[in-house]
Amino acid sequence: MSNSNYSFLSKFKKHVNSSVVLIFFTVLALICANIPVVKDWYFSLWQNEVMFSVGNFNFFSHNGHPMSLGAVINDFLMAIFFLSVGLEIKREIRVGELSTKEKALLPIIGACGGMLVPVLVFALVCPSDPAMQRGLAIPMATDIAFSLGVLAVFKTRVPVGLKVFLAALAVADDLGGIIVIALFYSSDINMMFMLLSAACVVLMVVANIAKIRSKAFYVTVGLVLWYMMLNSGIHATISGVIVAFCIPATLKKGTGHYLERIRKNINKFPVIEVDDLHNTVVLTNEEIHTLKSIESAADKMISPLQDLEDSLHFLINFIVIPLFAFANAGIDLSQMSVGSLFSGVGLAVMLGLVLGKFLGVFSFSWLAVRLKVVTLPAGADWKSFASVCVVCGIGFTVSMFIADLSYAGLGASGVALLNQAKLGVLCGSVVSALLGSYLLNRTLPKEK
Repeated sequence: MSNSNYSFLSKFKKHVNSSVVLIFFTVLALICANIPVVKDWYFSLWQNEVMFSVGNFNFFSHNGHPMSLGAVINDFLMAIFFLSVGLEIKREIRVGELSTKEKALLPIIGACGGMLVPVLVFALVCPSDPAMQRGLAIPMATDIAFSLGVLAVFKTRVPVGLKVFLAALAVADDLGGIIVIALFYSSDINMMFMLLSAACVVLMVVANIAKIRSKAFYVTVGLVLWYMMLNSGIHATISGVIVAFCIPATLKKGTGHYLERIRKNINKFPVIEVDDLHNTVVLTNEEIHTLKSIESAADKMISPLQDLEDSLHFLINFIVIPLFAFANAGIDLSQMSVGSLFSGVGLAVMLGLVLGKFLGVFSFSWLAVRLKVVTLPAGADWKSFASVCVVCGIGFTVSMFIADLSYAGLGASGVALLNQAKLGVLCGSVVSALLGSYLLNRTLPKEK
């Protein structure tokens, strides 16, 4: 019952709608960070400690210390975000745009270029100061919500093949970002918590093999895994991806079994010939039981993976990501000079996104097409494809997240570098969006 076109269209609508909310909270954060009346409140808000305690145990604690609100957003809520990303990646690999070699190859090749070249640009532009160079991975990511939002402006003028390419590339980018976070942003390893984390993973894998389909089970074990990983030294957000990969994507029985059960139960109801819209309807106990059996069969036709992904839609797109943007996009511009954007980390991040992303995605894809390894997306030519490659430079959510990881723990100098990186992400994303929109308008066929 998988349908990759439906999968893509539903994802496209979801991310486009959420991009408007994301823009609003990003602008709101910038306003709050620069208005004297609310500036102090805004920056102190994220330092408040968060407690979720049972007896002497505080769930939101790291190494025995309560977490701040900002840390809860960046470590806990973003783990839920990466759970959603992991579910999306797993679905795309199994039945979507990354499910076959023919579908996956171009986005994966483009994503590889889109991750490697921005890192190279950052390394070349940024001074050789080791502290500054910690931000190498910041321009690697493409923000799927903002980038698909740009394409949505052009409606039917954009070939479906180009939309699918961009969405699949952003998913592959996210996977690359997850690997980078796991490998390079972990601290000192606590072996006890590491072993407990491994036990949680083994438990979920065994449950999957045993065909346990309860979402509550995987979410509960996932919460335990998050706490263990938080205190193990491995970045806690990776727990979301691990849970996603452990959640079953198959049904307990085939779809035919559930469809047949639904048909049999529907046939138990008599044909209604009289309109009873305005009449009181009283069902027999047997009819109520039959309807509940239909409901149960319909629920079981949705895999736990897809069911959880759908359940998380509102939480992720209208609470988690807007909160993350509001907490992290606030930059005190009064503490920065115009020159900070044209030097150091700010310039390296901005050029990594605007120049590095375009060069990486386009050059790797062009070479693969010329070598006849892949073909261009259906309905696209080189001009429109290049325009979409420019849009790939919109890197917001994951770029901001990696920036925060890169310069954490460096004191006052780290705060200054983080602000430069955030400004680079914002400016690079805006330039990529505006330039990409201009080029798309010039290269796409006009509406008839």
